[in-house]
Amino acid sequence: MSDDAHLLFLLAALVVGYLLGSIPFGVIFTRMAGLGDIRKVGSGNIGATNVLRTGRKGLAAATLIGDALKGTAAVLLARYWADDLGAVAALGAFLGHLFPVWLGFKGGKGVATFLGVLLGLQPLAALAFVVIWLGLAFTTRYSSLSALVASAASPIVLWLLDEPQMAGVAFILAALLWWKHSENIHRLLEGTEGRIGQKG
Repeated sequence: MSDDAHLLFLLAALVVGYLLGSIPFGVIFTRMAGLGDIRKVGSGNIGATNVLRTGRKGLAAATLIGDALKGTAAVLLARYWADDLGAVAALGAFLGHLFPVWLGFKGGKGVATFLGVLLGLQPLAALAFVVIWLGLAFTTRYSSLSALVASAASPIVLWLLDEPQMAGVAFILAALLWWKHSENIHRLLEGTEGRIGQKG
């Protein structure tokens, strides 16, 4: 493959990944269920956590799965053509979720999509993410803290698995995820962040 052709494939992987990642499942599912615009509920976020605030656990689960699998699909589709396209598609899918063109570039925080792209890139890294998230969620009851630590650990896990390119991409994604969680970080530092299962 020539350099020009490879560059075109990289660009295509980024664009296709972005378009898949920008599918706003939270918005779609809540509207289909007759619940209106999820962006006018709770935090205004389009992710599964905010969908759960509607009281519809099934819709929240569907949103979580959809947001994760769109990242996985983007990576696997790109890797079908060339293995090194997966990391580029992962970046595209994550950016698509955070900044979806259909919603004025105002998207979610990216936790489910982060996990989804990890699953496509390296299943063992995805497993490590889940284990870390569950362990911290069980002990601290902070969903945001669990996601922050699990995402920060992911580049290290990928590096230890001898996946330096994927580790580099995961580092960028984790940095973006932390940026999108800046308000959660402030609340964690102030001791005002809500805990899992906490009401009011």
